[in-house]
Amino acid sequence: MSMFADGLDAAVHKAFTRPAPKSAGARMRYLVKKLGGTKAVAQMLRISQRTVERYVKDQIKKPRPALAARLEREVKARWQPQIRARARQKATTTGGIIIDTRARLGYTAPIGTTDQDRIRHLTIALPPLYAARLFDAQEAGASDAHLQQIAAEALKEVYFQDGGRRAGSLEEVRFTDIEHLEFDL
Repeated sequence: MSMFADGLDAAVHKAFTRPAPKSAGARMRYLVKKLGGTKAVAQMLRISQRTVERYVKDQIKKPRPALAARLEREVKARWQPQIRARARQKATTTGGIIIDTRARLGYTAPIGTTDQDRIRHLTIALPPLYAARLFDAQEAGASDAHLQQIAAEALKEVYFQDGGRRAGSLEEVRFTDIEHLEFDL
């Protein structure tokens, strides 16, 4: 995954009403229930069907680190889909999304203005239009660079141009050297 996709997922996970299963056995039982059998879970996690059955019966309690990471990722990807959809819907229609970042930001503008990049720490509420673009691009499997470009366009409009009230001739915003990035709904 990428920094932007992980940040968007973390923002949606904050909307969950119940915690996801924590133990390996509980996670396996949840996946078996969701996917309809141990064979499908075994293929998805790239382990044997017998190993899945042993986790389900709590005969194995501690997975290897690589399997534990895959197991956690797959459970979180399927946990509370209606809550996840409702949170995304709210962000894309009415609420928007908040971006908190510390990064090097600069811009390209006509001759006679500065275009020097500098580190800025911004906490900006982005309108629902940009939340929708970010979530749609993430669902379509967009790269980290594409998500970064959408965020840069949002920062250009909201922060630099203040919704069209200033810097109308601003051409492009550079959003690089990201030290910190967090999203919130």
